[in-house]
Amino acid sequence: MHELFNIFKIDNSLVESIANNPNIPHQHNYEELIIVLRGKLSHFIDYKTQNLEAPCISFVTKGKIHRLQPEILDNEFEGWAIRFKSEFIPEITFQLYNYYHDRANFRLLDHKSASRLHILCQLIFEEHTSDTQELSIIKELLSALFTIIESERKKAHTDDNNITNNQNTTFKTFLQILEENFRRPEGVNFYAEKLFMSSKSLNNITQHILHLPVSEIIETRKLIEAKKLLFTTDKSIAEIGFELGYQDKAYFTSVFKKKSGQTPSEFREEMKSLLS
Repeated sequence: MHELFNIFKIDNSLVESIANNPNIPHQHNYEELIIVLRGKLSHFIDYKTQNLEAPCISFVTKGKIHRLQPEILDNEFEGWAIRFKSEFIPEITFQLYNYYHDRANFRLLDHKSASRLHILCQLIFEEHTSDTQELSIIKELLSALFTIIESERKKAHTDDNNITNNQNTTFKTFLQILEENFRRPEGVNFYAEKLFMSSKSLNNITQHILHLPVSEIIETRKLIEAKKLLFTTDKSIAEIGFELGYQDKAYFTSVFKKKSGQTPSEFREEMKSLLS
């Protein structure tokens, strides 16, 4: 996916098309939210399959291997698929990793809550397909959508308030500390010390949950913010790099290109062309 954001409806015809084409486990370079209002969903993720009936939610973080198979129930399927790049809403993307890394799917308690999500999706879709599309409006609506989903997730999983898994608790605390400090030029040792553990132990946790080392997660968070600043401000590349803890512009450019496949200037120009 090249665009920052996309939303589309899932109906009977799309479900039948998916069923008639090879659908092997794969991974994305974007985040994906699936909202099923009517029908069924079979989702292979984290190397296991879960079957859910509507209304249900599935959130797939970037890079996770998965396979979604929507199924028609009582001659009907209705749902929404929302796809977005992490830099589109960086302020909540890592929160989503926190919430859904170990529980990608959940069933809504009733259809009333699903109808609220449907209304928001419809508003987002109308704005996205408008000739005068405003990305700022889409971002606000998407943030509201995730706020409602998180409220429903807490209702569906009341046990989340009593998490006993030490790795999950540590991982969530790490993400909170990262959000407060990612602009600083700090490495793995800094975060491990904040958590009163060794760098090796923290790396073991992040490898187990996200299949990434701590250093990669830190750089990814910096990259997401860098893309946001390149997209939303006129700050120079040197200014953005300095703001994110890179003292040398050339080094910042090198890291950015290594992780994203293009220089900061190339990314900024690409975003301008996408919006023109």
